[in-house]
Amino acid sequence: MISEEKKKVLEYFAEGRNNYKLMKFAEAQKWFAKAIKIDPEDGPSKVYYKRCEHYIKNPPPDDWDGIFVMTTK
Repeated sequence: MISEEKKKVLEYFAEGRNNYKLMKFAEAQKWFAKAIKIDPEDGPSKVYYKRCEHYIKNPPPDDWDGIFVMTTK
């Protein structure tokens, strides 16, 4: 059974992903931050939080397909 806490993390992550796909990176980052606040070890939220940070500074092209391309190791 999934705890109520984990359900909230999943809900916040899903909201973040929806906004991320719509290229609303600042809004998405807020949702990922909420998930991380509940579970600081939530890997997916941490990854997407950083991706949002990148895209806020370096917006993708208008025809972006949602794929993140790593440029550094």
